[in-house]
Amino acid sequence: MTTDQAVTRIQVAGSAGTDPYEVLVGRQLLGELPGLIGTQAKRVAVIHPEALADTGEALRADLADQGYEAVAIQVPNAEEAKTAEVAAYCWKALGQTGFTRSDIVVGVGGGATTDLAGFVAATWLRGVRWIAVPTTVLAMVDAAVGGKTGINTAEGKNLVGAFHPPAGVLCDLAALDSLPVHDYVSGLAEIIKAGFIVDPVILDLIEEDPQAARTPAGPHTAELLVRSIKVKAEVVSGDLKESGRREILNYGHTLAHAIEKNERYKWRHGAAVSVGMVFAAELGRLAGRLDDATADRHRAILESVGLPLTYRGDQWPKLLETMRVDKKSRGDLLRFIVLDGIGKPTVLEGPDPAVLIAAYGEVSA
Repeated sequence: MTTDQAVTRIQVAGSAGTDPYEVLVGRQLLGELPGLIGTQAKRVAVIHPEALADTGEALRADLADQGYEAVAIQVPNAEEAKTAEVAAYCWKALGQTGFTRSDIVVGVGGGATTDLAGFVAATWLRGVRWIAVPTTVLAMVDAAVGGKTGINTAEGKNLVGAFHPPAGVLCDLAALDSLPVHDYVSGLAEIIKAGFIVDPVILDLIEEDPQAARTPAGPHTAELLVRSIKVKAEVVSGDLKESGRREILNYGHTLAHAIEKNERYKWRHGAAVSVGMVFAAELGRLAGRLDDATADRHRAILESVGLPLTYRGDQWPKLLETMRVDKKSRGDLLRFIVLDGIGKPTVLEGPDPAVLIAAYGEVSA
């Protein structure tokens, strides 16, 4: 990792035949975009959500001024963008623009938009380059780093996708200044996750002043983002396709994805992950893996920044059914990431159904 002129550059190593790339964290980073696009690309497609129509058009116009054939492709907001129908709409736009293998896709927006943009890039002509310009905390620390791209189906979240790392990621902190507080706080769940599975300094910084952590104006905002991105970059650099250590990034996500599907994706991802981490902590405690103090610390830190700790108790049968088809399962065996301690994630496979029910009882509202 290098830092210059308040820009932090985090290296993500390539694996399985993929090229290495950089994640840049700082302000006024769009000047870096032409360098990432390169000279071979003639056409650039800017995929953006409806909510960022002005941003998408401004970026398209700027790229056009620099000599690229730039087109803006507007997609629905949030998870509504992650469908086969929207992906097909993007493919049609690329086809009508004459997109070739040397051209490039730029995804601007939250995690749903970058997931979609990466998937469109992965599937067009069997793979074209793409750049992520995440505009939310969640997208910066999670969705835009690591090469996982995908869309949802009626059966579950991210069940259709591809591993297709970006050519670069630009995390412009200025984008967070106007982010609604609930969206900002939602992203903190993934930051806190990184603290529990790898980097406890993250937890210390948030506990020092939880209210300050809830705002981009807080004193530790850049450090929290950089530390979280470094955690993910280090993990995915050694395991692009989730065949080993990368699985630890799923901490809290097995239940979280089931909650999101049950809520028809109306819940924020971070809110679901928060409940999922409390559940995973209780599962670890009941399985004899995690000490009481660390399990209780989950509740304290998540609650301190305003994230939810509970979900509807009567929904357990539906959630269990959804978890059985989760992409993290192996055959009929449910797999959960639990902790043996802070920074010590491990796999709990096929837990006793009674233990699962008891753990869910601890997060039931």
